[in-house]
Amino acid sequence: MGSAIPKQYLLLAGQPVIAHTLDILLRHPRLSGVVVAISVEDEWWPEVVAARVTNKPLLVVTGGAARVTNKPLLVVTGGAERGHSVLNGLDALWERAQPDDWVLVHDAARPCLSVDDLDRLLTELAEDAVGGLLAVPVSDTLKQADRAGRVAATVDRSQLWRALTPQMFRLGLLREALREALARGQIVTDEAAAMEAAGFTPQLIEGRADNLKITRPEDLALAEFYLTRGRSSTMRIGHGFDVHAFGPGEWVTLGGVRIPHTHGLIAHSDGDVLLHALCDALLGAAGLGDIGQHFPDNRAEFRNIDSRILLRQVVLLLREQRLAVGNVDTTIVAQAPRMASYISAMRENIAVDLQVSPGQVNVKATTTERLGYIGRGEGIAVHAVAMLV
Repeated sequence: MGSAIPKQYLLLAGQPVIAHTLDILLRHPRLSGVVVAISVEDEWWPEVVAARVTNKPLLVVTGGAARVTNKPLLVVTGGAERGHSVLNGLDALWERAQPDDWVLVHDAARPCLSVDDLDRLLTELAEDAVGGLLAVPVSDTLKQADRAGRVAATVDRSQLWRALTPQMFRLGLLREALREALARGQIVTDEAAAMEAAGFTPQLIEGRADNLKITRPEDLALAEFYLTRGRSSTMRIGHGFDVHAFGPGEWVTLGGVRIPHTHGLIAHSDGDVLLHALCDALLGAAGLGDIGQHFPDNRAEFRNIDSRILLRQVVLLLREQRLAVGNVDTTIVAQAPRMASYISAMRENIAVDLQVSPGQVNVKATTTERLGYIGRGEGIAVHAVAMLV
């Protein structure tokens, strides 16, 4: 890749490659969690990815209704080769799952996996005793080379397929196949090879050719095209407004930051009026209604919920519409508390959750010069404007 940064952490359409990959896996309703194998020398995971991926409850929208789910994201130490890393991941699952449970192995550097391909793999292999993999029939003419780099033969491509991921097998069978292959000193380039060596015949499930593995610098541009195709360059603008009254408490939460105060804010959730107004601005720009429509305050699962979770879910809704955040601007209107020293942390939190740079986020605060309900110290209001592309 010609980069000092591992390819899975290079930026692609505004976020690391691996963040795109994790997003589709963590959001899929039929997958119960994800294990990531990390190199012992990996210094980028906590800095680049952990800020975007959380073990806090995720919100999943199905059929227009939102529900909270706790999907684990486990981390294991990788090994010298692919087979060792995968086996470490399977060992981590061994105490949590049954031998006949399905596991899928996917390359972090394949961020363009489509939901359709994932659904097809899960459906067509559901009753299979062994499992299989996504693959694409070879369409190019293949040449076999001699040691001098000249053509030795033209290879019959009629029964050749190019292996993709995910590859899906029974946990117990794949774990034992990998153990045996590594014990023999076999270099395992994919999981299907280990299963083949153990005497199994994995099923080939035809996938899409755009499920590419980022290997060379030019692959990043192609992957960005695949991820962003169909997006309109039209600018869309939304405005959000919210207000919460003061009540009992010792702090207020704004932009995910706790600010000490003589009162708290009355709300069904954590009362983060800044993020509520921002969610409304984003939803408004996308034509997706308002925060009350998606996260009604009569639902028990949203009581005291961290509003950053709600903001992340709004970002997922935007992605489904192929919309990206251009920039956001917010104004907090409050007589108290003083918040100048907290604004930088608010911007950082919002930027992380929107998956944009802090320069695309503006947070400012003002008073009403003691006029009106804000001036009388009865609550806090926020205006927010969002621009989407």
